[in-house]
Amino acid sequence: MSRHKTDLVIFSEIHVDQALKKALARERADLINEVRDSGLKGRGGAGFPTGTKWNLAGAAQGDRKFVVCNADEGEPGTFKDRVLLTDYAEQLIAGMVVAGYCIGAREGIIYLRGEYEYMMRGLKETMVAMRKRNLLGKDIAGKKGFEFDIHIHLGAGAYVCGEETALIESLEGHRGEPRNRPPFPVTTGYLGCPTVVNNVETFITAFHIIDKGAAWFRKFGTDKSTGTKLFSVSGDCARPGVYEFPMGITVANLLKEVGGENAKAVQIGGASGRCVARHEFGSTIAYEDIPTGGSIIVFGPHRNMLQVAKNFMEFFLEESCGQCTPCRYGTETLLEGIKLLEQKKCPMKYLRELISLGETMQVSSKCGLGQSAPNAFISILQNFKHEILAHPQGE
Repeated sequence: MSRHKTDLVIFSEIHVDQALKKALARERADLINEVRDSGLKGRGGAGFPTGTKWNLAGAAQGDRKFVVCNADEGEPGTFKDRVLLTDYAEQLIAGMVVAGYCIGAREGIIYLRGEYEYMMRGLKETMVAMRKRNLLGKDIAGKKGFEFDIHIHLGAGAYVCGEETALIESLEGHRGEPRNRPPFPVTTGYLGCPTVVNNVETFITAFHIIDKGAAWFRKFGTDKSTGTKLFSVSGDCARPGVYEFPMGITVANLLKEVGGENAKAVQIGGASGRCVARHEFGSTIAYEDIPTGGSIIVFGPHRNMLQVAKNFMEFFLEESCGQCTPCRYGTETLLEGIKLLEQKKCPMKYLRELISLGETMQVSSKCGLGQSAPNAFISILQNFKHEILAHPQGE
C-alpha cells in the first residue's frame, strides 16, 4: 500500500510525548486559535472548520463534555483511516487529548467501525502504553488537574452512523438515525452534553498543526482549502493505496501519480460523491471545486458506467435508515429506473422525472446519506448519457 510524499503533514515526523507536553503547557484559547488560523476543515467530507467547532464546544455550558472520534470508516472505496488506526494510533489519541484539553472534556470515545473489530486489541494496547507514559489518565504530561481518558465503542456496521448525530444516537444505545438540528452536538451531543465529533484524520492533522504551527500548515493547499488530504485510491490504476497530497491537486495530476492516466472516469468521494469524466480532469480536489472525504475510485475504459451507478444505488437502498420519505422512497425509485435503463425500457420523460427526483432528494433528505445518494446517478447520467442511452428508450 503506497504512502506518497511522506514529507508533508500526516506522514511527517512528530515526537508524540514532547508535542503533547508542549501543547498542554499552552493556554486552551491559544491552541484553539492555532487550529482556527490554520484553516483546517473536517477531513470527513463535510468540511466544517475544526477550530470553530472546538471553540463552540469549549464555550458551551456543561459540567460534562465529550470528545468523540468518528472511526466509522464506511464510505465505499475509503480505507485511509485503517492505516491511521493501525500505524498512527498514538497521534490520534494525542489529538483527542488535546481536543479534550481545549474544550474542557475529561472523557473521549473512539467509535470504531464494526468491521474494524480486529483493531481493538492494538488500540487498547496503545492506550495502556500511553497511560504508563502519563499521556492518558490523570495529570497528563505533568499538567496538574487535567485528566482525560478514552474508551472504544464498537459500531454495528451501519453506514448512516458515519453521520455525527446518528453516531451519537448509536453511542447512547438507540437505533442509528440522524437527529433534527438544531440543537447541534457542540451544545447538546452525547448524553445531552457538549460534544466534539471529528474523524481520525482531523484529530491527527490538528495535533500536527498545534505542534508545528498554523503558518506551516497553510504552506500546503489553497487559500480556501489549506493543508493536505489523505486519499484512498483504488480501482483501475497501477498503484492503488493511501496517498497524501496537497489540497487543490488536479484530478489529472492525481491520476498520473497513481498510474491511472487512461481512466475514463473517477468517482471522487465514494458512493456519496461525484463521478468526474475525462473532460473534467483539470478540476481540482478542494472544497471550492470538488470536495471529498478521501475516496478515489478509478474507472478504466472498459467499465460499464450504468453498472457502476446500479452498484452505488443498491448500496444506498440497503443502508438508508428509512426515517425520511425522500431517501426511503427515492433510493428505491432511482434503482428501479436504473434497471429500466438496463432493459432499454426507460422513456425519456420518465428519465427526466428521475433526475428531478434525485435533485429533490439532494435538498429535502434529512441527512447526508439521502442528500448524496443521487449524486452518482445524476453525474454518471450527465457524463455518460451517450453510453447509457445508446439505443432508443421510448418517449
